[in-house]
Amino acid sequence: MTESVAQEGVTRLYLCTDGPLLETDGRFFSIRDTSWDDLFNDPALGERLAQYARNARETEPPRPEDLLATIGRQEIWAAGVTYWRSRTARMAESEETADAYDRVYNAARPEIFFKATPHRVAGPGQAVRIRRDTCWSVPEPELAVAINAAGEAFGYAIGNDMSARDIEGENPLYLPQAKVYDQCCGLGPCILVSEEPPGPDTSIRLVVERSGAVAFDDATTLSELRRSIGELVTYLFRDNSFPDGCFLLTGTGVVPPDDFSLAPGDRIRIAIDPIGVLENYVVQDAA
Repeated sequence: MTESVAQEGVTRLYLCTDGPLLETDGRFFSIRDTSWDDLFNDPALGERLAQYARNARETEPPRPEDLLATIGRQEIWAAGVTYWRSRTARMAESEETADAYDRVYNAARPEIFFKATPHRVAGPGQAVRIRRDTCWSVPEPELAVAINAAGEAFGYAIGNDMSARDIEGENPLYLPQAKVYDQCCGLGPCILVSEEPPGPDTSIRLVVERSGAVAFDDATTLSELRRSIGELVTYLFRDNSFPDGCFLLTGTGVVPPDDFSLAPGDRIRIAIDPIGVLENYVVQDAA
């Protein structure tokens, strides 16, 4: 399942095989006269989308098989240890350096790291991958912030920060290898266009299915996010520029138990209302 449920007053942008698609108040409009990257970085995006809704021809909702990851030339970055549950899990997996995660959770400066270039990102219904040299791999369901080149957060998507916990746990300096590899990130199914982030009571639910049965099911809410989205965006843009804009994953508050690891064939479903549902399947060999 990758579709979003139509809601009055909600505006979403999809990237499909034939270009951008606008949904507003449950009506859909094709956008053919511009690129995704141009839309992403338009400082007057809200006004522009309202004009499309007035003047463009209405079309059908997107088919699941036509949806792509909501990314053009943007980079994806991520914030770590922003939930208490993540802090606790990281400390448990890193015996000799556990205090590093406690210190960053309580520090003024957040942990922010590079996650993925566009070619490493999987869209709705596509495969995310387990590294070949890990035996403990998990999905991390996260709210993704869409940020234009001017540093303005204008929308929200669902991110899946695939992570090799054993590699990161062996040494925090191995974080890039635990996090950055081909098919290491899921993103989609749309961008919820909004000046305000989803409210603190917003649920982030992760379900992993294996052989037709639920292998893991848990949820958190954005109220558990320790740092504000504005704070994280500000730190990301310190002495850093993003000419094409970027995404920032805001961290995870859902961590499977230590005896759980993803397996090829698993299906990962992440739901954040009113964004929708992002579903990916798991492979270990590169596509």
